[in-house]
Amino acid sequence: MKAKEWGVELYITEDGTDTAARAVLLSGSEKKTTGHGRARRNPVDREVPEIGDELAVSRALADLADRLHQTANEDIAQLAGPQ
Repeated sequence: MKAKEWGVELYITEDGTDTAARAVLLSGSEKKTTGHGRARRNPVDREVPEIGDELAVSRALADLADRLHQTANEDIAQLAGPQ
């Protein structure tokens, strides 16, 4: 059995109360699938940067999963041809 290895690169940026994350799928394909997520801390909440990171990254990964699922659905539809 041939094993494949895919990876995900995560990029996190913070600007004040806003945290943004980008998740990039590394599958060996030239076409990159990327997910995005954001988190915003309420200014009255205590500053805990890890929470913003966790929320933004989890949202970016969920978005990446949705995009990958959509790509698979489009590939299946294309292979099925007209019906």
